[in-house]
Amino acid sequence: MSKKHKKCGTYIGGQAVMEGVMMQGKTCMACAVRDPDGNIQIEAKRLNPSPALRRASKIPFVRGTVNMVSSLVRGSKILMRSAEVYGADEEEGGKVSGWLAEKFKLSVMDVVTAFSLIFGVVLALALFVVLPRVITDVWLIPAFPVLSTAHGGVWKYVIWGGVKFLIFIAYLSLILLLKDIRRLYKYHGAEHKTINAYEHGMELTPESVKKASRIHDRCGTSFLFIVLLINVLILSLVMWAIGVNETNIPNGALRFLAQLGVEIVLLPVLAGISYEILKFLARFDNWFVTIFKSPGMLLQKALTTREPDEEMIEVAIAAFKKVLEMDADPNVPETSFTTGGVLSKLLAATKARFAKEGIDESDAEWIYSIALGIKRSELEKERIVKPSESKKIEEIVQKRLTGRPLWYIIGDTEFYGLKIKVDERALIPRPETELLADAVIKSAEKGDKILDMCTGSGCIAIAVAKTCADKDVKVTASDVSDAAIMLASENAAANKVKINFIVSDMFRNVHGKFNIIVCNPPYIRTGEIPNIQREVREFEPRVALDGGEDGLDFYRLLADEARPHLVRGGMLIVECGEGQTEAVLAMFKKRDYAIVLKDLAGVDRFVKIVF
Repeated sequence: MSKKHKKCGTYIGGQAVMEGVMMQGKTCMACAVRDPDGNIQIEAKRLNPSPALRRASKIPFVRGTVNMVSSLVRGSKILMRSAEVYGADEEEGGKVSGWLAEKFKLSVMDVVTAFSLIFGVVLALALFVVLPRVITDVWLIPAFPVLSTAHGGVWKYVIWGGVKFLIFIAYLSLILLLKDIRRLYKYHGAEHKTINAYEHGMELTPESVKKASRIHDRCGTSFLFIVLLINVLILSLVMWAIGVNETNIPNGALRFLAQLGVEIVLLPVLAGISYEILKFLARFDNWFVTIFKSPGMLLQKALTTREPDEEMIEVAIAAFKKVLEMDADPNVPETSFTTGGVLSKLLAATKARFAKEGIDESDAEWIYSIALGIKRSELEKERIVKPSESKKIEEIVQKRLTGRPLWYIIGDTEFYGLKIKVDERALIPRPETELLADAVIKSAEKGDKILDMCTGSGCIAIAVAKTCADKDVKVTASDVSDAAIMLASENAAANKVKINFIVSDMFRNVHGKFNIIVCNPPYIRTGEIPNIQREVREFEPRVALDGGEDGLDFYRLLADEARPHLVRGGMLIVECGEGQTEAVLAMFKKRDYAIVLKDLAGVDRFVKIVF
């Protein structure tokens, strides 16, 4: 006994595209495409027509033309967008694409899209407007002149209409010879099956949807057939009424041009009338309406749909579900395909996305330069970004949009010319801290013993050990965090330097004396932590940030305990928070002398104290 399903109507309609399906709802459209890697990509956009377009779409007879043009433009764009996803990586840099990018900020696909749209319109006019007139008036009527006079010339219009229908069917049949069109029609079948399954209350899984019919009475093929019938009838009536015939225009060439001109001029009117008739018919579901829909449904079965496989159905379901989700919740964000394109356009779009989320736009530049393997300064030189490169970029961008710091995502950063591995075990080395390392390197003398306290990733200790290798310095590094010491040890091994690592809460496990102690301690006030950047607050270790109520807790410990661990004439070099240098200096009253150094922005940042 077959299982009955509760039938539910839907306003969602669709369109097959290259290796995918587009579905459109009340407020949005979603196109799902399977890319060359086998993944389903979805581009979902809100429908935001202009106020003028919204008004025009409500005016009877005018809305038909508006919808025709909108559908043509939207359908062509989404078809080409799907081709960008499925098309290979394959848009090579070449002279032509490079020239287009440099001179016009265009990709080859931009040009192809524009050309395809123009060519599609011209081809439609040639096949369904010009060719039927040529066959009827230039070949058939001269061969059988009686047709132009018999029964008031009505047979001429019957034949002209028949020719139009034959051309329509011949066109649909001939393009089936193309492999890509056959696959397109399979996706057309997947689109219909998904909508039918939903309307019949079936579960939206590939296995379940496969059982649904691939024929749907709201299909564009059915509508096209009805539109063609309406157009033939109305045009025939208009031609007869205004007298565009042999009697009024004896010259065959002029008569042909007049008929052609009338048909082209009436295209918007015909679109408007056809739309209203279709909307009227759509309100009914009876034997009379079925008569009009049947030819189109037969064409679907014979020509414009094919049985899809489950992977194709999976794509159609993904698009359908996305539309349902976005129509139900206006807060669901839009999504975009990951495709190639012109570098400047893609970079600008990524910067805009970052700015909207409060992320530094410079991160976008770093992402593109790293993914493309070029310097940031080279981003100014225009080029085409391939789909595979764009995919790599988008993967990093998506992770960055979660708030995770860029260098944790990349996995390493550069510090003092060295590659330093970074992750959540320690703070990400900042550019200004290179100046702290530089101060130590310039102060170090042959055979010095140097302690890097609060070492974190080990960047300062490693930079000193690497750069001062010829001075035979001995470097010790300590940190309260076992995890940080493990990370620092990995970095030391990767950079081939020997460092003595100690797990120690400040000086607790530190023994012996040193010529230089360098420290970049936590110095952010506890109360300020909730207000700092999300990427720092939520992802970098709090133990490396929190300097106590006034941010100076660790400097007090240094003031109390550093001196016994320094040789006579030894040096303490520390990094401070903005506005903290005077307070830090005030803690070290017993000193020989002290120097305050500025950071890259000209802010007092480092204190160098000699005892």
